[in-house]
Amino acid sequence: MTLETLNYIHRHKTGALLESSVVCGAILAGAADSDLECLSRYAQNIGLAFQIIDDVLDLTATQAELGKTAGKDLQSQKATYPSFWGIDESKRQADQLIAAAKAELQAFGSSAQPLLALGDYITARKN
Repeated sequence: MTLETLNYIHRHKTGALLESSVVCGAILAGAADSDLECLSRYAQNIGLAFQIIDDVLDLTATQAELGKTAGKDLQSQKATYPSFWGIDESKRQADQLIAAAKAELQAFGSSAQPLLALGDYITARKN
């Protein structure tokens, strides 16, 4: 598997799930098309960051911390971000995605605080 294929899978899995959640809420609130585009990019970025951190935690957290079997990806030889980049670079990539996601929210000011906090949570989570 290539990194491009891994990105495709996770953008259309985790990324799409978060994107639909964020964008549907914005549509129901009557957001402008330009705002929907920003929110879509925000959600796609946090979705990919979430998956990267999930892959890292599978290698670095204990089963008790995760609440599920740790090391499952490695045992099944699953393609993961750490298998391409290593743990440190994976964390750096996730941080970059969160920074890009947060940048998409600048125009929303303080009303974006819950979404900003979600971005912070994604890279700080332990399970």
